[in-house]
Amino acid sequence: MNRSEIIETLKATYSRDIRKGLVKTILEKEKENNKLATLQQYKIINQIFSYVLGQSGWEMGENSTVWDNSPLEIMLDVFPKLSTTKWYSEQLLNTKQKVEVKVQDK
Repeated sequence: MNRSEIIETLKATYSRDIRKGLVKTILEKEKENNKLATLQQYKIINQIFSYVLGQSGWEMGENSTVWDNSPLEIMLDVFPKLSTTKWYSEQLLNTKQKVEVKVQDK
């Protein structure tokens, strides 16, 4: 599936209110520092993210110069405020940490 097809499928599957509500709930649970509730919300967003990864045919790049952020960009197209969540920040940090560890090991 190409990017626009994935986005349209997700938008057709999850109404605007559901998408908005999911991000709002994630932000609320993160702010409350409610770990169990936050993990439950992360499970939902991770399932959607897994779908995006699978449908986009994403593969981990051999090195940071060929790193493909398109699945996260798709998630931001479908869930615009997702970039304000800790979930999104963690996705970016995990990538940066893995790249930094490899650089430090050399």
